[in-house]
Amino acid sequence: MNDEPLTVYSKAGCVQCTATLRALDAAGIAYRVVDLAGDPVALEHVKEAGFLQAPVVEGAGDPWSGFRPDRIDELVKSRARER
Repeated sequence: MNDEPLTVYSKAGCVQCTATLRALDAAGIAYRVVDLAGDPVALEHVKEAGFLQAPVVEGAGDPWSGFRPDRIDELVKSRARER
């Protein structure tokens, strides 16, 4: 893993998306948000990857969906070891 920004595929009004973004902010992890409602190519991408719920987080090893504080904690620890 590295310090490259994550990509968070999100949608408006998504409670799990908001929780994920807040947790990433609190952890100081850089990310870019892709709005699934406004980007049909991104929506198709996450569907083809087998994800059925938002958010979908990529760029931190295996991608995941939903609010996963355990994965965010792992990411923080991994990035701290790399420094």
